[in-house]
Amino acid sequence: MNKPKIVKDFEKLSEEVLAQIKLEYPFGFEKKLITFKNGEGKFVSALPFETDDYHYLIRMTRIEAQQIIEDDDDYDEEGNLSEEAKERLEDELDV
Repeated sequence: MNKPKIVKDFEKLSEEVLAQIKLEYPFGFEKKLITFKNGEGKFVSALPFETDDYHYLIRMTRIEAQQIIEDDDDYDEEGNLSEEAKERLEDELDV
């Protein structure tokens, strides 16, 4: 089955998808970004992420990826998801 592909900005994701991303990328996602050409032929960087229903490409630059982790209280000073945040997110998602 081919999943629908969605290209979306990080800021426009639902809280549930954001929680899933944090659990999938507990050490940040700067190094997981890929580059692709958008419909206008411009190169864009994005974070690939799959759910049961969709394949996401979440647009962000490397600098934005670093800033997101730095600004997020769920990540510690080394850029790793804290154990408390991991447990809370797993409970929220019933994982």
